[in-house]
Order: sequence, then structure tokens, then C-alpha cells
Amino acid sequence: MKKILFVSSECVPFIKTGGLADVAGELPKYINKENYDIRVILPNYRCIPEKYKQEFVYKTHFYMDLGWRRQYVGVLETVRDGVTFYLIDNEYYFNGDRPYGQIHEDLEKFAFFCRAVLSALPQIDFRPDLIHCNDWQTGLIPVYLKDTFAQGDFYRGIKSIMTIHNLKFQGIYDKKTIKDITGLSDYYFAPDKLEAYGDANYLKGGIVYADHVSTVSETYAGEIQMPFYGEGLDGLMRARSNCLSGIVNGIDYNEYNPMTDPYIWHPFSAENFRKEKAKNKKELQKELGLEVDDKKFMVGLVSRLTDQKGLDLIECVMEELCAEDMQFVILGTGDAKYENLFRHYEWKYKGRVSSSIYYNNERAHRIYASCDAFLMPSLFEPCGLSQLMSMRYGTIPIVRETGGLKDTVEPYNEYESTGTGFSFCNYNAHEMLDMVRYAKHVYYNKKREWNKIVDRAMARDFSWAGSARKYEALYDRVLGW
Repeated sequence: MKKILFVSSECVPFIKTGGLADVAGELPKYINKENYDIRVILPNYRCIPEKYKQEFVYKTHFYMDLGWRRQYVGVLETVRDGVTFYLIDNEYYFNGDRPYGQIHEDLEKFAFFCRAVLSALPQIDFRPDLIHCNDWQTGLIPVYLKDTFAQGDFYRGIKSIMTIHNLKFQGIYDKKTIKDITGLSDYYFAPDKLEAYGDANYLKGGIVYADHVSTVSETYAGEIQMPFYGEGLDGLMRARSNCLSGIVNGIDYNEYNPMTDPYIWHPFSAENFRKEKAKNKKELQKELGLEVDDKKFMVGLVSRLTDQKGLDLIECVMEELCAEDMQFVILGTGDAKYENLFRHYEWKYKGRVSSSIYYNNERAHRIYASCDAFLMPSLFEPCGLSQLMSMRYGTIPIVRETGGLKDTVEPYNEYESTGTGFSFCNYNAHEMLDMVRYAKHVYYNKKREWNKIVDRAMARDFSWAGSARKYEALYDRVLGW
């Protein structure tokens, strides 16, 4: 039985700000329990909803040194879906009304968390063969394993994997402060270790010291070795390319299921979508105040409204996207300029454009289920989940070929009648617009071909089960089993 500890700063259903929480909450459920004892550990934030806190059972507590500070560490425990979750408790660090705040506070908070995770292992009588770390918040764990904790027999031989969910966030601050917080010696603040461009960098430490580095798609693993996507660490990623891999995330096929989704009006399946899916479109048109016409080509966008998501491309050709023969449905929040852009176009093209400038899970499900196409022109996208959700509902993605979008959406080929979506290569507004128009042309003039694309998209399996098998193979490889 191989023992795996999955360390994350967030995890569904307890606390979520992004895709990392879905991975931490879903992946361990699908790992084969006969061969792997996988447990998850995360901080016990004050902002975790009370209904979950009532499940937590006190396990133990102790005091630990962090640099020159002496801090309380409590350990709580709960079991869900056959997976044991531990929560590291400390009111001083985890008392805010959201999991992340000011970077200088977060750096001390997560230095404490990393050291507390390792210090707690003997106390909870769990010695993992491998620790799976995620993003910069856990970057010090591989470093501490080779430093303070390397002396004890208990920790000797524990392997570590560092998974990068988004290389843009690295946990960077000045060396003097980090040295004081972490208690690490000068030896670790050299350019081949934690130091990067004069500052200290948590994620870099994790990448340097982990036994293996993974990312959330194969294409992204290649992209981050190039300066454009490398966020200043592309040289290091090239140096570690011999133990760098990419595994695409999955989605929860129970939550995103057109047959059983409680949020949509008319359940449908791959067999009957031709009749039933359009009924959802009409209901959504009514709800959003759009012109009710189930033959009208409808494009959806559910996203953070930021430059990373390619919204500057959309801004460039927004007039053309509001054409007579299509409808555009937007859901999300983000930069004020994009929020106001979409509000303006809803006002200008009432009946053709709907902008919901907030986030609502129920409406997101309805957009995935009701639209004909889903637009995702990201500048970079480590994995991306929206395109997987839209394909599950037979809504055809129109994406830029980057990161996980390139790995999961097969471009339509009209000569061979293959593909599950439409994609364009260059980060160019008119290339995107051409692809939207091409998709629209196929939808209106080659309806049979369009339905075949939907068939293929709905037949694809992007559930967690597939990703879990790949992670199991990676765990075995790193452990040498």
C-alpha cells in the first residue's frame, strides 16, 4: 500500500477560489484505494462554512518553532467519500475572511503551513511515501524535506512532486524577510535554489527541490519552457525538463451531467440532444430577455473577465460578434473595463447580447447546457475546465490553441469529418472572429455535420477517473515501484 499525502491551500467543498480546489477535492476520490492510501491536508480557515466545521474532529495539537517564533499547531480530521482530510489549525494565521490576502502575510502564513504539515506527520502517525505539493503555497515543503527534516529517520526517503497549476503565481518577496520567516540558512538563497532576480521565490524552491515537477496539461509543460509563458522561470523549467510532465485535470461527471443536472430545465443525453437541448436554449433566452428563437446561433462565455482569458481580442471585434444572426451570453466578473464593455453592448444590442456581471453557479450550468458554442480565446490556459464542461453538454468550444485547450479540443476537419471543436492558433482578434464565423457557417449550413461534432464532443471522457490513472502511474514512477 503506497501512502500519498496531497497538500493544498484550498479544497472543495471546504474552500475554493479556483481550479486547484477542484483538483484537491476530486482527484483523491478517484485514486485506487486498494493500492494507495491517499490523504489530503489543508489549512483550517475561519471562512470555511460552519456546516463543514461541524464535521471536523480534534486529533492533536503541539507547538512548533517557525524561525524565531513559537506557534500553536492544531490538527483536525474529517472523512468524506472514503478520503481522510486533515486541517491545520492556527487562529493567528488562518483567521481572515478569505484564504488569501496581502502577499507579505500570505508568505508567513504558508511558511507556517508547510512546516506544520511536516511536523504534524509523526503526531498523526502517518508517514507518506510521497508528498504531492500544489502551487507556491506548498513550495517550501520539498525544501524543508531536504533541510531541517532530513536528519530524522522518520522523514528520510520521502519523495515529493510539485504540481504547477498556474506559473504566474510564485510567492515572491525580499530575501531578508523570507530568511527571517522560514528559518532557512543563507545556503538556500542562491540563484540555483530559492533566489530569483534578487528576491526569494517559494515556487522556485519547490521546483528545484521536488523529485518530480508536473503541470496540468502536456502542452503547458512545453510552453513554460519558453520565455513567453515561463514567467521568468523558463530556464529552470528547461533544466528540469527530464522530470517534468503534464496531466490534464478532469471534471466531476456527476455534477456536470446533462441527464441529471438539477439546474437545467430539460435533461438531455447524447441520444436525444437534437430535440431536447434546443428547449433549454429557449428557456435561457426567456430568462435573459433575449429574442426567443431556438434556431439562432448562441455563443456562451463563462469566465473571469481579465486579459489572460483573451478578452482584449473580444473587445477588438465585439461589434462583429453582436451580428444580426447570433446571440452572445456572458457570465463573470473581473476588470472594470470588461465589465463595463459587456454592460454597454447589452444595452446597445438588447435581445442579442446578455451580460450577467456576477458569478452564479446555476446560471453557469444553464449556459453550458443551452448554448450552441462556447468561446474561450485565452492568452494562456494551463488546463482550463470550461471547455470540458461545455463539451459534456454538447456545447462546441471555440478556443485558442494554448495549454490545456490545445490538449483537450480536437479542431474540426471538414474533409475527414473529425474533431470536437474549433480552434485558432495566433493571438489575433480577426483570426478568432474568422473561427467564430466558420463555426456559425457550419451550424447554419451543415447542420448534420454540426450534430456529428456534438456527438463526438459528448462521447469524450474527461472525468477524473482518466486523470487519476495517469497520476497513479506518475506516483509509481517517482517512487520507483
